[in-house]
Amino acid sequence: MAALRRPALPEDAVRYRLFAAAAAGPGGEALLRRCAELALVRLAPLLAAYVWQRQPFRLRYVPGRGEIPAHLGGTTEFGDNVEDEWFIVYLLREITREFPGLAASINDNDGEFLLIEAADFLPKWLNPDNSENRVFFYRGELHIIAPGEPWEQGWALSAPRATVPQALALLSTRAEEFLAAEPIRAALNKRLHGYPGKIQASLHRARCFLPAGIAAVLRLRPSLVAAAVQAFYLREPGDLGACRRPFRAFPAEQRVMALVTFTRCLYAQLVQQQFVPDRRSGYTLPAPAHPQYRAYELGMKLAHGFEILCSKSSKVAPDAKRNVLRGPLWERFLRSLKEKDYFKGEMEGSAKYLELLHMAEDHFQQSVAVPESCDEVNPGDEILALLQTTPIDLKELEREAACLPAEDDDSWLDMTPGALDQMLKETRNESLPSPNEEEQNYDLETVAESMKAFVSKVSTHEGAEMPWSSDESQVTFDVDSFTKALDRILGADSEELDSDDVDEEEEFGFSDEDDEELDAGNGRQEQKVSPEELVGSLKAYMEEMDRELAQTNVGKSFSSHKRGASSVGAAPCESAGPDCGAEAAELAALDVDMNLVANLLESYSAQAGLAGPTSSILQSLGVNLPESTELPGS
Repeated sequence: MAALRRPALPEDAVRYRLFAAAAAGPGGEALLRRCAELALVRLAPLLAAYVWQRQPFRLRYVPGRGEIPAHLGGTTEFGDNVEDEWFIVYLLREITREFPGLAASINDNDGEFLLIEAADFLPKWLNPDNSENRVFFYRGELHIIAPGEPWEQGWALSAPRATVPQALALLSTRAEEFLAAEPIRAALNKRLHGYPGKIQASLHRARCFLPAGIAAVLRLRPSLVAAAVQAFYLREPGDLGACRRPFRAFPAEQRVMALVTFTRCLYAQLVQQQFVPDRRSGYTLPAPAHPQYRAYELGMKLAHGFEILCSKSSKVAPDAKRNVLRGPLWERFLRSLKEKDYFKGEMEGSAKYLELLHMAEDHFQQSVAVPESCDEVNPGDEILALLQTTPIDLKELEREAACLPAEDDDSWLDMTPGALDQMLKETRNESLPSPNEEEQNYDLETVAESMKAFVSKVSTHEGAEMPWSSDESQVTFDVDSFTKALDRILGADSEELDSDDVDEEEEFGFSDEDDEELDAGNGRQEQKVSPEELVGSLKAYMEEMDRELAQTNVGKSFSSHKRGASSVGAAPCESAGPDCGAEAAELAALDVDMNLVANLLESYSAQAGLAGPTSSILQSLGVNLPESTELPGS
C-alpha cells in the first residue's frame, strides 16, 4: 500500500518538497537554487524572529531520482511543538503564491495530514491508500488531483496511484479543474488563520537569573535556548554527571538577571518539570515564597541545559561565524531585510538594532548559508566557540538587568474546564450557548429523531456515517427481499447433524424413517405457504413472545402509549387471571420514542458530566444535552 512505498518518517518530523510545475530545461537546477535563495530572503523577517523547537526550516536542492524529479526539499523535526509543522505549511503556501511556477507537497508520518484537517468534506474516492502525490499547494491554493476517469471516483480502491510528473503536468495545464472544493480550502485556511501575527503570540518572555556567559550567548544566538531546554527536558541519568560538580562552562558565581524569549511550548516544558539541583553544582534556590523564586528556578534549569550541551561537545571549536557574514549572499540578505523594514526604523548601532541584527545573523547561519554537504553543528561546539570569541562585560549586563521590561503573564498555563470546552467548540466551529439558550433549544423529539436517523444509516466495513441532516429520505422496506432472506434462513433443505444430535436422536428413539416422513410433510407444506403467509406467521410468533414478555419485569419496564389506562385496570385484571393480563398488554402499544429518550437520559446522567457513549454519539449527531444536577424522573 501507499504507506509501504513512502519512506518512513519519525513521528515528530515533517517533509516538504517544492517542484517546478512546468518541465524544467537544462537550467532547471540553477533556477531552483535561485528560487530557494529568494524565498528564504523574502521570508527572512518571519523566520528571523521564529524560535524552532528542534530544527529550522531549510530548503536544499535535491537532484532527480527515479520518478521523482529534481526539486527543493527538506525535513524538519518539530518535537513536541506541532505549531512548527503548521508554520511550515503556511510558509509553503506563501512560497507558491510568491513563485507561481512552484508546486509544494508536504507530509508527515500520517501521510497527507492536510486532508485530516478537512476530513468531513473530502470526496468519497479519496482515502489514505490513493492520496499519495495528489495533494499540492499551487499558486497559493490547495489542489487535489482527481482520478482520470470519472467512474473511478465512485470506487476508492480502483483509483490508481499518481506519479509526481503526471500530477505536475496536470497542475501546469488544468490547474483550475483540480482546485480543492471551497469547504476543504476553508477548513485549511481556518487552521492557518492568524499567521504571521501568530508568531509573536506564540512567544513568551520571562526573567531568568542565569550565568553571565549564557546571557551573552543568547544575545548573539537566541535560538540556542531551544537546544538548552531540550537538553534539560530530555536529559538522561548519564547527562547529569556533568552537573554533580561545580560547573566548568557556566559557574554559578557570576549570575545576572536577563529577559529570555521562549516559545510557549519551551517555557511550559521548563516550568512544569520538578528538579532539585545537586549541592556540588553551586546552584541554590531561595524559599518558594521569595518574589524572584521563579526567575532563580528558570535560570538554574537553563544553566543545567547549557552545561549538558557543553559536556557533549566534540572539543573541536568551529569558527562561530564560518565567514559566511562577509559574502555577497549575506549582503543581498541584509539589503532585503532593510527593504522590508525589518529593523523597524531603529538607528543603526542602537541596542534594539543590534538585537534584531543578531537574530537575522542567527537565522542566516542556520537556514540560508548552510552548505548542503555540511552536517548539523553540535550546539555544544557552537556555545563554546561563542564563549571564546565573545567578550563578557559583567557590569554592562548588570546595568541592563536593572531596567529590564516586564515579563509576560503565564496564566495561559492554567486551563480551566470552561476554557477547554470553549476551545473545543471553536475547533468544531460552534458557538458556546448560554445555559438559558441550552434549555430553550433542548428538544426531546430532536434526540429521538437523531438517534433513529443514526440507526437507520447503512454502515460499511469502514464504519458508520453520522447523519448530519434530518431532511434525508426515509428508509424503505422491501418485503420481497425480506421474505427471501427469511426463506434462506428458515427454509433450508437439509442440515448436517453433528455427533451430539445423533446421540440425542438415538436416546429418544427417533429413527431416520421418522425424519424422512417429517421432511416430506414439511416439503409439501412449504410448497403451499406463500411469502405473505410466512410473514404473517412470523408476526403471530412475535406477538406471542410479546404477550409472554408483558408479564415479566422486562416487559413492565417499558413505557406505553396507554400506560395510564392499563394501570387503572390493573387491579381487577390481576384477579381475572393471566389471559386478561395478556389482553391488556396487547392493547398497550409501546412508546418507542419515550423509551429511547428515557434510556438515553439515564445513561447520560450516569456519566456524571464525564465523557461517555451517549454524549459522544449525540454530539456527533449535532445534539447537545444541557448539564443538569437532577436525574430525569427523580
